[in-house]
Amino acid sequence: MKYGGTMKYFIYAIIFFSFFDLFTQLPVMSTFADSLGSTAFLTGLAVGMYSLSNTIGNIISGFLTDRKGPFVILVVGLLTTGAALLLYNFADNIYILLAIRFIHGLVAGFIVPAAFTYLANGSAQDKRGKNSALSGAFVGVAAIVGPAFSGILAKKTSVPFVFSITAVAMLILGFIAYFTLRKWQLHKKVAQKKGYAPIRAFFTNSGTLAAFLGAFFLMFSQGVIAYLLPLQAQTLGYDSRLSGTLLSTFGIVAVLVFILPTNRIFDRVAPSKTFAMGIGLMGISQIMIGQADGQGILYTAMVVYGVGFAFLFPSLNSLLIDATTPDVRGKAYGYFYAFFSIGVVAGSFVLGALDLSLTGGFSLTGIILLGVAISALFIKTQHQTT
Repeated sequence: MKYGGTMKYFIYAIIFFSFFDLFTQLPVMSTFADSLGSTAFLTGLAVGMYSLSNTIGNIISGFLTDRKGPFVILVVGLLTTGAALLLYNFADNIYILLAIRFIHGLVAGFIVPAAFTYLANGSAQDKRGKNSALSGAFVGVAAIVGPAFSGILAKKTSVPFVFSITAVAMLILGFIAYFTLRKWQLHKKVAQKKGYAPIRAFFTNSGTLAAFLGAFFLMFSQGVIAYLLPLQAQTLGYDSRLSGTLLSTFGIVAVLVFILPTNRIFDRVAPSKTFAMGIGLMGISQIMIGQADGQGILYTAMVVYGVGFAFLFPSLNSLLIDATTPDVRGKAYGYFYAFFSIGVVAGSFVLGALDLSLTGGFSLTGIILLGVAISALFIKTQHQTT
């Protein structure tokens, strides 16, 4: 069922706050854990616990979305995430914080697969690329605003207070969704009749497999950027402010590509080609950062990275939409965002374990991404998974 602009932008608002919730955690969680007397190991565990349980939540959400329809899962996800965010007010030791992080990641994982299923199932086929680009713009804005919001406000108030503001937004969205999205829910009988697809079907279909791997490597690259870019800036003699402005540059460029008429390319060019262009540009950017000797090259590299990210994100959504029917799309999005969560952790973990130099780390990542880009050129359109 197709729906109008007002409802579509309400779904975009849900996507924005879901990712806003994620990005507000990044600058404050490790310091919050430290303030509770945590050890270095438990601090790292507290940071990573969200991604672990979020992966589980994504997969559960996908299965339940296809069984029950996205309406129930989305409303439950919003309301329980709002409640979970309020629990941070009761975190007075690291072990309680770990439990809250697990609950938060698990229930937050319900939201995004259900929201993107709504968006995909309500979009005309010839607009799925543009709509994916617009959803990417809301993710990009969340990535720019979220860390700055929490970083500044937490210094003036507290981390639980910051999360409480997000909690209120989630609860309001949940109640609005309950009363406004009901008529667009997938009917359970239809889902039960057509919605079965074995797990292996998603991993043998070239379109869904490419989307999953693309999601993983996109966030793998993000993990590397988050881990190594501040160190590279420091090595070149700059303070942490440069890292922040570099990340903002990438985000602003990506959002501009998403919202300007350039977003029409995603409905006119095959997603396998924009996939290859996007991840290839991200790979080139990684190599440029590793070779940079000043601010000029760093800013240029982040502009290239922003364009690459903007080409890649809608392409992955288009590949997934083209390769699935509405009745199994929730499950596909569940796996898709599970790969997102895994990729975030893998990027920083793998390079940390390899103990490479900064140049070596960026170069290796760039070569991997370029290899994926070349492989993407050979993606062939495949029939929908049913």
